[in-house]
Amino acid sequence: MAPRGLSAEEKRVKLLEIFHETKDFFQLKELEKMGPKMKGIVSQSVKEVLQSLVDDGLVQMDKIGSSNFFWSFPSQRGAMMQNRLTAVKETQKTLRSQLAELRSAVELEQTSRPESDMRTQDLNKLAELKKEHARLETELAAYGACDPAKVEEKRRAVVLAKEAAVRWTGTCRYPAARLL
Repeated sequence: MAPRGLSAEEKRVKLLEIFHETKDFFQLKELEKMGPKMKGIVSQSVKEVLQSLVDDGLVQMDKIGSSNFFWSFPSQRGAMMQNRLTAVKETQKTLRSQLAELRSAVELEQTSRPESDMRTQDLNKLAELKKEHARLETELAAYGACDPAKVEEKRRAVVLAKEAAVRWTGTCRYPAARLL
């Protein structure tokens, strides 16, 4: 059997190891030479693997003059994780405070609307009226073609279309009107 090549994730890990082991900065040409020698990464794939690491923020890139330099340090990933953890904790803190505010608002509203027979009856009546409204809406939709508002809208559309046709064709019932 032919030897199997490295997967994309394995290439990413091995290229990142080059940076962390040497703790140095490199140009693309240097990495294309070092990849096959040190880690067995095909030199043609080094560029795309490096770009994916840069896109994910695991490798830093800076253009100095006409050259691009790449670097990554082992502590950098830990710092990124720490910053992400801090941001998530801050978000969690704000969301918990919002949750507490909403719970207190719900409790306040519940105390201002105590359960009573009158309230229960009103809520039942509201539910019945909503059902009837929905039923009437479906019935109205069934008679949509005969709806007076839609009929009037179509009449206006016909008048506008006729006026536009007369305007564009220049035809008119009364030939003397064209002279005016």
